[in-house]
Amino acid sequence: MMKMLITGGAGFIGSHLADLLVSKNYDMVVVDNLSLGTIKNINHLANHKKFRFIKEDLLRLDPLKNIFRKNKFDTVFHLAANSDIQNSAGNPEIDLENTFLATWNLLECCRLFCVNKFVFASSSAVYGGTTRKLSEASGPLSPVSYYGAGKLASEGFICAYSSMNDIQAWIVRFPNVVGERATHGVIHDFIKKLKSNPKQLTILGDGRQKKPYLYVKDLVEAVFFVYQTAQERLNYYNVGAEDQTTVTRIAKIVCEEMQLSHVKLNYTGGKTGWRGDVPHFKYSLNKINSLGWKARYSSTEAVRLAVRSILSK
Repeated sequence: MMKMLITGGAGFIGSHLADLLVSKNYDMVVVDNLSLGTIKNINHLANHKKFRFIKEDLLRLDPLKNIFRKNKFDTVFHLAANSDIQNSAGNPEIDLENTFLATWNLLECCRLFCVNKFVFASSSAVYGGTTRKLSEASGPLSPVSYYGAGKLASEGFICAYSSMNDIQAWIVRFPNVVGERATHGVIHDFIKKLKSNPKQLTILGDGRQKKPYLYVKDLVEAVFFVYQTAQERLNYYNVGAEDQTTVTRIAKIVCEEMQLSHVKLNYTGGKTGWRGDVPHFKYSLNKINSLGWKARYSSTEAVRLAVRSILSK
């Protein structure tokens, strides 16, 4: 049986991928520094005979080499990164280190220890602020956030390491992902604000920001499907839902699910919520659809399901 490494496996998305791989009976090691992830996300896996957790920072190359040396991985699923775009807006070093340099360290370990399969969680943020429908062939790629730049730089090094070291790579560009175990994001923020003040809600921007939202379980199934099905040396895929949801619609869904009426919605104004935000984007999903995958839930269904899941906890 193959042995997998999941970086960021105690985080929001990584822990759901760990659940999926455990259900498929893979040997698995999760590495996470717990800066964003939490042990409670993976506590239910602790006694599984094929699961192991290691607390370590990917920026510490020597300990990371020891992990590779001892475990002889077949595949790396790299989900660890700075996932809070707003947080790095005032400190670019966060994405330089946690998004890009962490990826470089992993690639170097793959080179040194002959791991020839690498799955990377990329992002729609690599495309930048363009308003046209985004396909895998879209370009030039012009990110407008440090996070997007870190992901794009990582993609470039993955491409080079793949070519120079015969590493098969899968680059999956995530949209906005929602669901239980989320630590930040629009739904998480709205619920927190409304618990504090159920009479009014402040919304960043004009509320017309419109993006596809994907339920986290749909996402991890898509990642694994692409990994199993696409077999080029270098595989690029957008993944998402077909429709989009506005921020105002999300606010109304949260109010509905919290059974709050007559909530006053206050807008800060402007087309974007914060510097580096991309207010509108839409994926072309022709490539992943033709491979045989479609999301179970629409964007708006995913938002409502995520709200219910978070509130139930």
